Amino acid sequence: MNSYVSPWMDDDLHMLREAISRYVESEMLPKEPKWRAQHHVDREAWRAAGEAGFLLLDVPQEYGGGGGDFRHEALLYEELNRRGISGFGQGVHSIAAHYVLNYGSEEQKQRWLPRMARGELIGAIAMTEPGAGSDLKGIRTRAERDGDHYVVNGSKIFITNGSIATILMLVVRTDASDRSRGLSILMVETENLAGYRVGRVLDKMGLTAQDTSELFFEDVRVAADCLLGGEEGKGMHQLMGDLPYERLTIAIGGVAAMEGAVAETVRYVNERKAFGQSIASFQNTRFKLAEVVTRTRVARTFVDSCISQLVEGSLDTETAAMAKWWITDTQQEVIDECVQLHGGYGYMNEYLVCRMFADSRVQRIYGGTNEIMKELISRSI
Repeated sequence: MNSYVSPWMDDDLHMLREAISRYVESEMLPKEPKWRAQHHVDREAWRAAGEAGFLLLDVPQEYGGGGGDFRHEALLYEELNRRGISGFGQGVHSIAAHYVLNYGSEEQKQRWLPRMARGELIGAIAMTEPGAGSDLKGIRTRAERDGDHYVVNGSKIFITNGSIATILMLVVRTDASDRSRGLSILMVETENLAGYRVGRVLDKMGLTAQDTSELFFEDVRVAADCLLGGEEGKGMHQLMGDLPYERLTIAIGGVAAMEGAVAETVRYVNERKAFGQSIASFQNTRFKLAEVVTRTRVARTFVDSCISQLVEGSLDTETAAMAKWWITDTQQEVIDECVQLHGGYGYMNEYLVCRMFADSRVQRIYGGTNEIMKELISRSI
């Protein structure tokens, strides 16, 4: 399994991976138990990652980013997820930044992206509501124009980075009469923002280091120049355009988690003894390892193909949906087998595979449920 090298890798990317890996091992992994206990990642970790140059690696240097492409960005996803570091919400931070990069005015890019790259602003995507999940047309949070401001009222739920976020990609309804074309996106800085309130950090099955939160808006005044792209009613179009990027990040996390869980399980079964011999010597163990290694390799090669397509600009919505649903389903099945091979220890939170199993379940839900992914694929058949 270790002999496989992703075809999109090159010498520079290998060096970058090694640097990221060393950073994650030394600066993030030791803090991960604390983050899980307190249910959020410290803001200092964001600033440190920014200072190290590991945030927004695929954003142009003129906006403070790393100047690379999606391959560079993928390396941090992989190195975090292989180690089960699930609280550092780099994915939504980067996705929010890409909405600014793709749809923002030049002034908006200069205003927000350099600070996001430095970790001074921590991004979140405020889209989901108690009554609107995959059905974005059901969004009810209202933004009404009042002079040179919008007045925002409503609430959001299940918001990754919710309690520590300092910039929201906030999806609002600017036209109550049009479900499809009535949505807009506001980029909202939250520091000392009157009427803005963070609710509970939600008690979840997994992702215990992630501060998934409720957000509330009560007559929040947001300057009109925070409207992404400067034109109302473009929100749905903007959201649809960036979904392949978002769904591929989820698939990459899934593959990396599988790879980390399988590697940990191989180590465990070789060390653990039963009936006077290592667990790895039993035929059932060898066959189960052969299965999970094969499924992980298939997932890896599919994701690698998608990464190359995204870099080339040819990744379509259907292929991204295929990657998202199939890999996240496979992720949980593979990690479940890894838990089984750990026996009773696989059910203990001190073991990586246990935490990974709990963390993996939501992968099939966020970014669009896997049922929605199948619906999207079916429309292209």
